[in-house]
Amino acid sequence: MKSFTMLQTQFKILLLIFIACIFSGTSTFAQDKNFHIYLCFGQSNMEGHGQFEPQDTIARKRFRVLSAVDCPELGRQYGKWSPARAPLTRCHTGLTPADYFGRTLLENLPQNIEIGVINVSVGGCHIQLFDQDSTANYVTRAPEWMKSMLAAYDNNPYERLVALARMAQQKGVIKGILLHQGESNTGDRQWPNKVKKVYENLLHDLHLKAKDVPLLAGELLSAEAGGKCASMNTIIQTLPATIPTAHIISSTGCEGIGDGLHFSPAGYRQLGKNYAASMLKLLQKK
Repeated sequence: MKSFTMLQTQFKILLLIFIACIFSGTSTFAQDKNFHIYLCFGQSNMEGHGQFEPQDTIARKRFRVLSAVDCPELGRQYGKWSPARAPLTRCHTGLTPADYFGRTLLENLPQNIEIGVINVSVGGCHIQLFDQDSTANYVTRAPEWMKSMLAAYDNNPYERLVALARMAQQKGVIKGILLHQGESNTGDRQWPNKVKKVYENLLHDLHLKAKDVPLLAGELLSAEAGGKCASMNTIIQTLPATIPTAHIISSTGCEGIGDGLHFSPAGYRQLGKNYAASMLKLLQKK
């Protein structure tokens, strides 16, 4: 009798393993390896400050955005894929480097490759906003002008990014993470370590490996273009010493506007192309 009971137990265990394997295989099979997904986060320059123009609103085949918020006027719904055209981040944001990052990738990759982007960014934020250990306190102390942006992400941009990324993983494969942030952390020599914590948390929470998902970090508006925070670029350039899979995206030649903080529409287009050029080199190596 005891032997029969043990056999029953072993059979149940094997059955559970078999079922788990079936569902695991189905999940993996559902992913389209030709659908490349990129996560984008940061502050206003990644959010999109530039006024987009008609050319930026023309959708490209094979380029999609997973909406981070509901935008009925744009025909977008949270958690649903839509054609990627400006504005990509929220309903009333502007042009972002992610726009021409995706477009440039498409121009240089085989026709069977599709690109998807997810952009969760908050103008004026410090990198600490994306650190789960400090998010709640940051939101509590946030200035009034930032509160509506935070509320759009249920006061937790990091969790919103992760939730969308998990949805995206059911369809495609995450290939990289794009960051443009630093103006609010200008002079902060701990910035690389703070970025590392967020990056490693994303990798952990999404079951990704650093060698498969590089971090592309963009320089701020350069001194030549009148950038008021250009000194931060020296710190940004040290990021690969802290994160070996980080790559710095140059802002040289990217035009700015009079406020000394943001890029012009032409500057955003060029910066997006610079992000894409770096990613294309990494894809070629693989």
